Amino acid sequence: MKRKIVLNINDEDYEVEVEPNRLLVDVIRDDIGLTGTKKGCEIGVCGACTVLLDGKVVSSCLMLAVYAIGKKITTIEGLLKNGELHPLQKAFVDYGSFQCGFCTPGMVLASKAILDENSHPSEHEIREGLNGNLCRCTGYAKVVEAIQAIAGK
Repeated sequence: MKRKIVLNINDEDYEVEVEPNRLLVDVIRDDIGLTGTKKGCEIGVCGACTVLLDGKVVSSCLMLAVYAIGKKITTIEGLLKNGELHPLQKAFVDYGSFQCGFCTPGMVLASKAILDENSHPSEHEIREGLNGNLCRCTGYAKVVEAIQAIAGK
């Protein structure tokens, strides 16, 4: 039986009607239309569906939408402010940190969570923080460089 819920996504409230077993990734993409959050493995190991929930990295393919009620959800679209890229997004572009781009939204959000927790992470801490995000194109070196370039700013 569907139920009306309100989700706060990118500082905006969205009222949606969902089945209790509906996944957060599906609500974000299909009901709200924010398609930056990707569906990859659908078992929580690739990071393509990464969102920030109260600032923490979450695999939205493993979370029921009803569990996000009352939480602050940030998607990749939420990093754009006044038409300007977030410094992390800009660094990813400047350092060529993506190729196909499928993993990029999840990588950027995971990187934001790393820097929000530790503004001067070591290379090891960056790599550990990205552990749940898989990329088949880049080899991660440029991703790490982009994060290091804006660390502390």
